[in-house]
Amino acid sequence: MEKMRLSGHYLEHYDEELEGVRNRVLAMGGLVEKQIADAIAALGDNDIYLAEQVVKQDARVNGFEVMIDEHCSQILARHQPTASDLRFVIAVIKTITDLERIGDQAKHIASMALHLAEKDRPKNGYSDVLALGEQALHLVHDALDAFARMDVGTALQVVREDVNVDRAYESIVRQHITFMMEDPRTITRALDVIWALRSIERIGDHARNMCEYVIYLVKGKDVRHVTLEEMQQAVLGEGHTLENPENTPDPKN
Repeated sequence: MEKMRLSGHYLEHYDEELEGVRNRVLAMGGLVEKQIADAIAALGDNDIYLAEQVVKQDARVNGFEVMIDEHCSQILARHQPTASDLRFVIAVIKTITDLERIGDQAKHIASMALHLAEKDRPKNGYSDVLALGEQALHLVHDALDAFARMDVGTALQVVREDVNVDRAYESIVRQHITFMMEDPRTITRALDVIWALRSIERIGDHARNMCEYVIYLVKGKDVRHVTLEEMQQAVLGEGHTLENPENTPDPKN
């Protein structure tokens, strides 16, 4: 019987199972990316129909999570994987959890778009929210790319960029709080915008989580709840420092 090329003692069918799981994760990721893009577009274009479609499509994202999780459980039961194969299955289970939560955040943004469609639009047309949404979408895309290629360099870059998303989120929220203080008539609209911004910020956090799982999968090191410098050392080795440490805030803070 032909053996799997990666591990030697596994059957070729097992190799195909792992590849099938990987492809399903990427398919789920593609759907989640579309959900984010559509939610942001619905907010920017005041598109009620598109927002409603995002809300409805959330069930598909949930279905992907259940299907992949069940497949991973079957692999654990049948093959009892060890070493890198076990890390792969664990990383997948964690990754799909974050993808499902990103889908929830996209649904929430779409819900806020429906609320905001009933209110007067600001002069900037929510350009600040849309720009932050594009940044978060970029992080998710790169996180999925890092997973597909097992690229720890890209994973580390996503973690760095998430810090910038957090910084921008805080700045925009402060602006909207100022608007509320200056004109109480904008309070309802500003609160909806802040909720949408919070969902966008959380999307970036989930993208970061996905990249931490990539690093765990490739390097075998748990880099959750560590500083950016410690994460870089885990990826690149001791002696490496950040390119611009004075300009890069610690993600723990």
